[in-house]
Amino acid sequence: MKNIVAIQGAEGSNHHKVARNFYGTSVQLKECMSFDVLVDCLLDNSANIGVMALENTIAGSIIPNYALIDRNNLHIVGEEYLNIHHHLMALKGQNMNDIKEVWSHPMALQQCKVFFKKYPQIKLVEDVDTAEVAKRIAKENLLGIAAIAPKIAAEIFDLEVLEDGIQTIKDNSTRFVIVQTSTPNNNIDQINKASLKFQLNHKRGSLAAILNVLSDCKMNLTKIQSLPVIETPWKYSFFVDVTFDDYQDYEKAKAIIEIMAEEFKILGTYKNGRK
Repeated sequence: MKNIVAIQGAEGSNHHKVARNFYGTSVQLKECMSFDVLVDCLLDNSANIGVMALENTIAGSIIPNYALIDRNNLHIVGEEYLNIHHHLMALKGQNMNDIKEVWSHPMALQQCKVFFKKYPQIKLVEDVDTAEVAKRIAKENLLGIAAIAPKIAAEIFDLEVLEDGIQTIKDNSTRFVIVQTSTPNNNIDQINKASLKFQLNHKRGSLAAILNVLSDCKMNLTKIQSLPVIETPWKYSFFVDVTFDDYQDYEKAKAIIEIMAEEFKILGTYKNGRK
C-alpha cells in the first residue's frame, strides 16, 4: 500500500520537507490546515501517516499536539529535528524595492521582524500558512507581494529567493514526529528512544521516584512535559522522552514504571532523530 502522508500546512511547507526526507520526493500528500484535521484524516483512513510538529527551540512545546496524540491513541514511529530557515521569495525578476507587502504565517512574521525594520515601507500581512502563500503568489501571478517560506516552496512554485535566512534567531529548530493509528512494526535493533505518558498519586516524592528509576535503568531523560488531567482538577499527566543504548534497559524501566504509576502508556518507540 502506498503511503499517503497527512501534513499540517501546504505543499512546500516544513512539514512537507520532513515528509520528503522520510518517504522520498514522490510522497503522496494530504494537505491539512490544522492539526485537528490532520488527525481526522488518520482516523478516517484518508491518510495512513501523519507529520506533526511537537516542539520548537524558540516557541517551546506545542501542547495541544501532545493531547491529540494521546487522546486519539496515535503511535509515534519516528522523529526528525529540522533547522528552520525563513526565506523571502517572490515572482522572478523583482527585487526588494518592488515589494509592497509580505504575507506569511504570524509566527514566521514575528520571527523575522528585525529584518523588516530595514524596510519600513513594506506592509506585513498575517496569513494562514507560509507555503500556501507562496503557492498563491505563483498561481495568481501576484507582483509586489512576497512570502516568507521554506526554500522548498521556492523550488516547487518557481519563485525567486530575494533574501536567505531572514529569521532573527539563526539557531531555530523544530522537532517533528511521524504518527500513525496502527501499531508500529519497528525493528528492536533500531529503537533507542521512547515517548511515555504516566500519572502519579499525590504522595511526596512520587515523581522523583520515577525519575530515579529512569536514571537507575540508564535512561537519558530528554524531555518532560506536564498536562492537566481535564476530568480531575489539579491532577497532571507527565509526558517524557527517554533515549537509551540497550533495549533491555528500556524494558526493565518500563516494567518498574508500570507498577509504580497510576496510569502508564507508551506513545511510541522509535529511532532517535538527533544525529
